[in-house]
Amino acid sequence: MSERIQAVRGMNDVLPEQAQWWEKFEDCVRDWLHAYSYKTIRMPVLERTELFVRAIGEVTDIVEKEMYTFVDEMNGESLTLRPEGTASCVRAAIEHNLLYAGPQRLCYMGPMFRHERPQKGRYRQFHQVGVEALGYAGPDIDAEHMVMCARLWRTLGISDVTLELNTLGDSEARKRFRVRLVEYFSGHEAALDADSKRRLQTNPLRILDSKNPQMQTLIADAPRLLDDIDDASMQHFEGVQALLKAANVAFTLNNRLVRGLDYYNRTVFEWVTASLGAQGTVCAGGRYDGLVEQIGGKAAPACGFAMGVERLLELMQHAQRAEPRAADVYVVHQGAAAARYAFSVAEALRNDDLAVGLDCSGASFKSQMKKADGSGARFAVIIGDDEAAAQQLTVKPLRGNGEQTRCALAQAVDLIRGK
Repeated sequence: MSERIQAVRGMNDVLPEQAQWWEKFEDCVRDWLHAYSYKTIRMPVLERTELFVRAIGEVTDIVEKEMYTFVDEMNGESLTLRPEGTASCVRAAIEHNLLYAGPQRLCYMGPMFRHERPQKGRYRQFHQVGVEALGYAGPDIDAEHMVMCARLWRTLGISDVTLELNTLGDSEARKRFRVRLVEYFSGHEAALDADSKRRLQTNPLRILDSKNPQMQTLIADAPRLLDDIDDASMQHFEGVQALLKAANVAFTLNNRLVRGLDYYNRTVFEWVTASLGAQGTVCAGGRYDGLVEQIGGKAAPACGFAMGVERLLELMQHAQRAEPRAADVYVVHQGAAAARYAFSVAEALRNDDLAVGLDCSGASFKSQMKKADGSGARFAVIIGDDEAAAQQLTVKPLRGNGEQTRCALAQAVDLIRGK
């Protein structure tokens, strides 16, 4: 007996009963993005590895441990399955000169890849919705992104998420803070775990993001970045907070929030939940004013965020129950002539923008009617050889009260539409 072939560990199949949640989510997201005038951009799944090394940072966890990278045998290039969307989106905007026409509101939806331990709502192939605002410098766009998210959570029926907010200041502020942080943690090196010891000289801000419970007291007593923040960044941050308060979007200041990617500056934020275990972030982002220039474009301010689709679907399912999307009509037929006529009737009904299920099982009339009822369709269209000969059909309501009616196709459409 041959072995059963299964999906690669950490790559998740979406089965029909789960797909209804994806479709509902994606429909809501498209309407939501349109309401804020964001335009779709689609980037390739494969990019040159150099893009992510330059953009994300060579000593980040993503670049060091999580990227799926390989050498293209055709030309020797190092290629990587994209681990996130911001770098790809900015690269595309630079390559196609999008910013020459002025600031851009861009969005995307698709798969990302990271080699990490699969867990609830987190897979090695996962999906993100990303929003990037390129060329906008003011605090209003930062606030817009968080207000946007709050609106989407209401639309999706999600309530158990909270907003955490911080500012990282400019590069000089972070340099000053880095010196103080290294000095502090070096004095407690014996209490650091292996990851923190590795980060101490390469990326000490990431120690603040450690989820190790034994590190939390040490982290709580560490120096605060806010003490080093420059005046311009503080003014910007206060502007963001004022706009959030005016929009009635609640938030908590978290001065340990640093994000895991090197390109962030000034505003950073996360939407978090306690409903999904230790990895509670469902949406995160912030400002990255230096990234456009960093990967080869003309200097331009920028801000964006991304949300994990699988994690949000988990929260949606906690909050509500999605009904399967049923067909309007289920076509039942018995006899050779009826089968041919039923095929053309089903196509004609679809031409009238009705969703139609056509029974192709060859089962008995009784069995087909049982399937029609179980399909969730509002009506059954019944065709026998007599109906086929007369170019007619019988419409039978399957939900609520109502009598079945034998009629021509045009009249059947009116009955189904309730006219």
